[in-house]
Amino acid sequence: MKNDTTFKELKNSGYTDKTISQEIQANLIKKIKAKEPVFEGLWGYEDTVIPQLKKAILAGHHINLLGLRGQAKTRIARSMISLLDEYMPIVKGSEINDSPFQPISKYARDLIAELGDETPISWVHRSDRFFEKLATPDVNVADLIGDIDPIKAATLKLPYSDERVLHYGMIPRANRSIFVLNELPDLQARIQVSLFNILQEGDIQIRGFQLRMPLDIQFVFTANPEDYTNRGSIVTPLKDRIGSQIFTHYPKSIALARQITEQEALISETDKAQIQISGLAKDLLEEVAFAARESEYVDEKSGVSARLTISAMENLFAAAKLRLIETGAEKTSVRLLDFMSIIPSITGKIELVYEGEQEGADYVAKILIDKAVMNQFESIFPRISKLEKEGIKTPYTDLIQWFNKNQLELNYGDTDEEFYAKLNKIAPLTTVVEENASEFGEEDKNFCKELVLWALTISKKLDKSENQANFTFDSADVRQLFRN
Repeated sequence: MKNDTTFKELKNSGYTDKTISQEIQANLIKKIKAKEPVFEGLWGYEDTVIPQLKKAILAGHHINLLGLRGQAKTRIARSMISLLDEYMPIVKGSEINDSPFQPISKYARDLIAELGDETPISWVHRSDRFFEKLATPDVNVADLIGDIDPIKAATLKLPYSDERVLHYGMIPRANRSIFVLNELPDLQARIQVSLFNILQEGDIQIRGFQLRMPLDIQFVFTANPEDYTNRGSIVTPLKDRIGSQIFTHYPKSIALARQITEQEALISETDKAQIQISGLAKDLLEEVAFAARESEYVDEKSGVSARLTISAMENLFAAAKLRLIETGAEKTSVRLLDFMSIIPSITGKIELVYEGEQEGADYVAKILIDKAVMNQFESIFPRISKLEKEGIKTPYTDLIQWFNKNQLELNYGDTDEEFYAKLNKIAPLTTVVEENASEFGEEDKNFCKELVLWALTISKKLDKSENQANFTFDSADVRQLFRN
């Protein structure tokens, strides 16, 4: 921790005053040369976003991160804190982080003029040099830039014409810091206009005060694409003043999506020890998000946030944890049946087009789960033919015939021993899995057994009924005869 010192001691220490752009660039270069990760936890951006971000920083640009929701835009901005020096000296008592070498406020200029080398210096940690504001329609110029403070004027007995009566807004207080303005299009156009001179010339105007304050700020803006945001857009002159616009994107593979979900999902170590989740179950969860991004029922312009799978993973563990509590068992595994518990995570994270609204959010969520199941099933098992010639045996013929004489009921509340004992009694099911998924471990094989049953019901080869407590599988032909 840096102790307070004097301006003379600071100069004698050999400290070099830098702009924030120079500071961030120097630390970026140092990390790159040392082969250290610059932006940690940003999976899938190694060859796209991160190289562009490095170039923007080296160019000294303000940055606009443009992308759909749930693409780690805010996380990218927050990760830039690591590129700041650990401590920064300021004129003690300054509201706007005045550098003693380049004071810009009247307070700092007057203090240095009075005390000279004896001016007290305090140190600000980099964690206090990050400012973040969510742009909302009610944000005004006073919030961002500042206003006259009548209480300060009365207390100090100063006229309103004196610069010392000003109350600085968030942006002047972020001098020599990183300032992030999230959802920039939501900011009213007249407020965006107030940023023009700050970005380009360094002038700010508060209630008629024409102040020449060369604020030194690294701006990072985030925004959704303008064709999606109906609440507003980025005004063209402001966009022109932002040096680099970088497009973010969703993970392009299941493996990358899994890494993000596992990193972000809030699962306790106790729950991880008691609840097993197979690799196939993790992959299936990500398949749901990929299916949603391709679905005709989901508005592609709104995007499908990575928060969908993060929330869904937490719900999967919650479903398994509830089973542990109710059964008193010590351990359990995440099952395909548990995926019904992620429906609330899906319905709250997707924007539906008209056709989707007509079908209903819950129905669309189940369609997405079914689509994900079929995508995973067909990557492991032979396709299920829609039409079959009579007398021609398929990989699933024996299994389907088993259900002509038998019924299977799987309960959410069954212990693992009870649940998998029911599945293991179906010899044709075990055969199908062993013939096509022999390379998988025991957990994945167990999950595959459910996967096969689910796929057969989606393909109308078996019938499935459900309630809050269980799923029942039986022959589609027998059920159809019963209905008739």
